[in-house]
Amino acid sequence: MPIFSFLAYPEKTMKDQLIKDLSSIQYCEVKPSENQEVVILLTDTPDEETNKDLIKKVKDLESLQSLSMTFGHTDLE
Repeated sequence: MPIFSFLAYPEKTMKDQLIKDLSSIQYCEVKPSENQEVVILLTDTPDEETNKDLIKKVKDLESLQSLSMTFGHTDLE
């Protein structure tokens, strides 16, 4: 069960759109910053393949400028 956290930086003036876009994607939890133009993104997917598909979908968002991973954990049993 891969769990990751990211700092997601929106394109200029697109923070609200980025929040909306990320919130609409399954396996994503979004925490907007109150004082910065950044969004905290938490992902929790059932397997590695789903995680790869999710990251590709997030990176393809037009409202996203950049994505920086802050934590990652994969429970391989």
